[in-house]
Amino acid sequence: MLDEAIYDSKPKVKAKRLNRLPENEDQSRGRFPSWLHRKLPRGGNLFKTSDTLRKHGLNTVCEEAKCPNRFECYSNKTATFLALGKECTRSCGFCDIDFSKNPKAPEIDEPKRIAASVAELGLKHVVITMVARDDLPDQGSEAIAAIVRAVREQCEGVTIELLTSDFSGDLNAVEHVLSEKPEIFNHNIETVKRLTPRVRHRATYQRTLDVLEFAKQSNQSRWVKSGIMVGLGEDDAEVKETIHDLHHAGCDIITIGHYLQANRLKLPVKRFVTPEQFKSYEEYGYSIGVKFMYSGPFVRSSYNANLVKNLTEETNERA
Repeated sequence: MLDEAIYDSKPKVKAKRLNRLPENEDQSRGRFPSWLHRKLPRGGNLFKTSDTLRKHGLNTVCEEAKCPNRFECYSNKTATFLALGKECTRSCGFCDIDFSKNPKAPEIDEPKRIAASVAELGLKHVVITMVARDDLPDQGSEAIAAIVRAVREQCEGVTIELLTSDFSGDLNAVEHVLSEKPEIFNHNIETVKRLTPRVRHRATYQRTLDVLEFAKQSNQSRWVKSGIMVGLGEDDAEVKETIHDLHHAGCDIITIGHYLQANRLKLPVKRFVTPEQFKSYEEYGYSIGVKFMYSGPFVRSSYNANLVKNLTEETNERA
């Protein structure tokens, strides 16, 4: 994501590097809409988080994918750990993580280093995501399971959210990570059915729904979660169809955020979705029975994950 274009304290990106706003947007030419600007957070925790991650030699999706929320999250002593290296075997149209057909072998001590970082930061809820590892026989599932075990051994009481790949549809690999009983199992559908072939490299819309349904029916995670990006050219009816399909597959939590172009080689932004439209998606999800919707321009799948976990638990208790 282009942080230069969304933080008021940084220089604005010229129009030629971004998509022009739709003609019906009442905004100054060459700038993102006002709701996609924000101020940089302040606080010593930002540096403490960054220093801790660097000390343990860890990768985060926050840095590799240029997430616009990373400064805020670091200030709150949170980060989403990126496991299995920082080279992905897929080259999706939206993602800025490096692509490699032959990424480095998994690091044996990575689980211990992640657990040490979680302990040092004093995290109560940890999000662990991964690059796709289609090159590995088990799709990387044992490495993820080992991280969960290491965190649980070293950090008593920590709740764990796994944001995984689709493991190329290998349900044995999905079962392997689910057997560690993460509190939240998360796999993002990313976009609507029509745009999936263009937006995602090898993943398919139906495969994602199958993985999520399998996770729900396994009863090994308390919550099943998925996320959607908007702004890629979908219409509101397609977004609602995706919310419906995710709910039907068993998703308890659905996040919806605004896509931002990571660089000029990635898919362009096709439309700017207003906060009011995000609110309408949220209302629709609740109307069909989704337990928790988190929808807004800066929402990302792991953004405020601890808050989402707490609110879902409160919702469940009220029910």
